[in-house]
Amino acid sequence: MRVPRRAVIAALITASLGLSHAARVQASAADFPQPPSLRVAVNFWKNIFGKYSEHQIVIHDAEHLGRVYSVLDYRDLVARGESAITVEQVERAGMPAEKERIHDLLVGLDARAGNDAGLTDEERRIWNMFAKNPSPGKFAAAADPSRIHSQRGLRERFAEGIRVSRRYLLEMEEIFRSEGLPVELTRLPLVESCFDIEAYSKVGAAGIWQFMRSTGRSYMQIGGVLDERRDPLRATRGAAEHLQANFEALGSWPLAITAYNHGRAGMMRAVSDTGTTDLGAIVHRYHGPLFGFASRNFYAEFLAAVAVEGAAEQYFGRLDFDAPFRGDEVRLQQALAGKVAASCAATSPAELALLNPAVDSTVFRGRGNIPRGYVLRVPPGAAGQFAQRLAQIAADARAVPEAHTGSTRVVKRSGGTTKRVTRTASAKRLKPTAKRSGASHSKAHRPSRRHATSRIAGSVPLPNSRVAVASPPDA
Repeated sequence: MRVPRRAVIAALITASLGLSHAARVQASAADFPQPPSLRVAVNFWKNIFGKYSEHQIVIHDAEHLGRVYSVLDYRDLVARGESAITVEQVERAGMPAEKERIHDLLVGLDARAGNDAGLTDEERRIWNMFAKNPSPGKFAAAADPSRIHSQRGLRERFAEGIRVSRRYLLEMEEIFRSEGLPVELTRLPLVESCFDIEAYSKVGAAGIWQFMRSTGRSYMQIGGVLDERRDPLRATRGAAEHLQANFEALGSWPLAITAYNHGRAGMMRAVSDTGTTDLGAIVHRYHGPLFGFASRNFYAEFLAAVAVEGAAEQYFGRLDFDAPFRGDEVRLQQALAGKVAASCAATSPAELALLNPAVDSTVFRGRGNIPRGYVLRVPPGAAGQFAQRLAQIAADARAVPEAHTGSTRVVKRSGGTTKRVTRTASAKRLKPTAKRSGASHSKAHRPSRRHATSRIAGSVPLPNSRVAVASPPDA
């Protein structure tokens, strides 16, 4: 009798859970095991994060990361003062040429049919990399273009990510701790974006956690002038919920973390197809069409990132860390222009924009309004007087008129003519998130374990901060 696929997955995951929930959420080395089969990959990524410069490009075997064929080093161009454009052009030309050279070298080794007489030093070095592989076609297989991979070093970006992370990391750890999740998970943004606050991928993923818009809407306000994927702390709340859901579905952190990249359903298919929850085995045995280089390496990158960040001074020397984030929060009872909000917070529009990266920066330059219901971050101590200052501003001067809040774009008509289309977004109220609207999502229907007052409009209250309600007498 054939066992249903869903039953196989459920049995494997149930067996992997074993321990009580209280025991499973304790942060320990057991949460993040390093399978022996991933040791080489973890060491590779430690070198990418902590050793190789952004101007060094590692040419290696995509399936066996210990096989590093060569390292292109362009640091001398930077040292000579060449322009960034020149350096980039040289690097872009050098990568395909070097990959082609390695391809030809591997093809040549394959043509020797096991005869190693007369090898050059470089050929001998590469020959020895395959010494433990008895397959007669090993060099031909390695010469496949999909196997010859280039990886740029990330040392500078990773160090900068660690430095910037200290502005938010204490609050991020508290968010994860309050949800009963291992705080080591807060290092995932170092893998996703090198903690780049303004990160935006070519496929539309945004923020330090690199949420896609479709996924992010389940946890955050996204639309109009708001995109909370760009706010490190509010996106962290969404990431905690998303990772928790992954863990509950898959039963282990290695699988849950890999699902952050490959998708929850994708990892369930991997478990079913391989018959195991051992990620090390899945990485080497699963050949799903979308389980590519990034997915196979995501957990190894996480382990490497945790290790390098934990020994940051050893890798990078002393870093000038950003000061921890501090501020109060005000819940807006009406839409406000960015400059008006800055005036009420006794700060500049530029500073308020830095405190509120989820709000489109154009709002603080006079285009558009911060929507009603949004929880606005203000400088420490500014929340108490916010409503009083707002009451002194005429009601008709608090928001930018609707006609001035839109973004205009040119749209082609059939026949080649064009028209200008303006989208307005000034005084829209916040739309409910999936959690509050009952949208279909595994976390949207589950009650929060945090007290209801800690979730005002999706905010993340800060320790020792104040959440005020801006509601002037004549609002």
